[in-house]
Amino acid sequence: MPAPVASLRSALKRDHKITDWDPEDREAWDGGNAAVAKRNLVWSVICEHVGFSIWSLFSVMALFMGPEYGISLDQKFVIAATATFVGSCLRIPYTQATARFGGRNWAIFSAIVLLIPTGLTMMLMMNPGEFGFGWFLAVAALTGFGGGNFASSMTNINAFYPQRLKGWALGLNAGGGNIGVPVVQLIGLLVIWLASDQPEIVCAVYLVALAVAGVGAAIYMDNLDHQTSSARAMLDCLRHRDTWLICFLYIGTFGSFIGFGFAFSQVLNISFTSAGAAKPALAAAQIAWIGPLLGSLSRPYGGKLADRVGGGKVTMYSFIAMTFSAAILVVAGSIADANGKVIGGGVLAAFIVGFILLFLISGIANGSVYKIIPTIWEHKSQNITGLNANGRAKWSRSMSGALIGIAGAAGGLGGVGINLVLRASYKSNQSATVAFWIFMVFYVVAGIITWWFYARRPIITGATTDLQVADPTSASIQPTTDPGSTDKAMA
Repeated sequence: MPAPVASLRSALKRDHKITDWDPEDREAWDGGNAAVAKRNLVWSVICEHVGFSIWSLFSVMALFMGPEYGISLDQKFVIAATATFVGSCLRIPYTQATARFGGRNWAIFSAIVLLIPTGLTMMLMMNPGEFGFGWFLAVAALTGFGGGNFASSMTNINAFYPQRLKGWALGLNAGGGNIGVPVVQLIGLLVIWLASDQPEIVCAVYLVALAVAGVGAAIYMDNLDHQTSSARAMLDCLRHRDTWLICFLYIGTFGSFIGFGFAFSQVLNISFTSAGAAKPALAAAQIAWIGPLLGSLSRPYGGKLADRVGGGKVTMYSFIAMTFSAAILVVAGSIADANGKVIGGGVLAAFIVGFILLFLISGIANGSVYKIIPTIWEHKSQNITGLNANGRAKWSRSMSGALIGIAGAAGGLGGVGINLVLRASYKSNQSATVAFWIFMVFYVVAGIITWWFYARRPIITGATTDLQVADPTSASIQPTTDPGSTDKAMA
């Protein structure tokens, strides 16, 4: 029997359930656990990557949807917002799925189920004019299942890695998933270039990719017996001030990434049309992928930088930089508005630079914000009375997984907001300048919040901000909140 076939058969037959996993055990980690975690991380990234591509599929399809489809510009923004909204909401139940069904089992399901919206999208695109706006909304909603993959994947990988490596591991997992956005746009560009009237080719590519991801997850991934995400943990999580702060910050970071990921190609298409480009859709497709790619690649390094200097500082400086990037869009938009809404070459270049900077910096901030999450609960767990070290570790993992799902959902809803704000701005003013102003003000507020709570001093006092929190197994256990207690800062 050939060696690759024997290896594959062995992988299929092995027990995929791991018991007594302790990533903080240095000896076990160096003795083989690191390789196990890496294998699961690789296939988690692949499944999440393809999921992100399907989630953002209509950002590419919009470039193919000419007048023959009967879908207006206004409706295209609504389609994008629908996909973003559903994907964001699904992150809550997807967070619970790894604990209930197992990380490997859910990765298989989450990849295979996406064959449905991908096939339906192929049907819509192959029959222009035969299906109305309602059909596109319904199928866009189904592509939202790809957005839910992020929460289950991140919760799963959070349980595999030790505290000292979480920033890098979570950043790599999320960044590898995020890169699905530019990849589907690059595939779309290739199809527009080679066969502009055949968008079904993009769908066909992803039908194959989904099958590969599902089979790979079945062969190489594992289920951990100590996955502890629960609905109770999510409710407990909401009682902490930090949960709401992290959600607000993640709206500004991931919300920017995914919102602009859906909208950037449409904004470019509008801008190139105004600038008089002969083939505005092709011109937009040639550039639209660059921003999401840079944002995806920068995310792991945001997590790694946060591992070294602290998530609070990295996040604060990121919001400062995003404010200046948004200011570029505001100035360029104002110039175009004063010129009768006509977008010249200089304004178009400023739009491209401003958006690409926002993608790049939001990617860094995505990684740094997610580094804050496990650190918050790791420190809080040390102040819980009535639990041994193992109980504290389980509580910390449970709360981290819960907040990963909650923050992921909130961030995705930020992407919905971006699409709706851009839609309203174009509809009322025939330009995006008002939307750019709103984005810039939000980044200023987010930067101030980050500085005040996570970056201005090495420790922050949590004495009066947290309500009673129940232990996952006992309702009588809560963090100590006397005036002398402190939370470890992400500075």
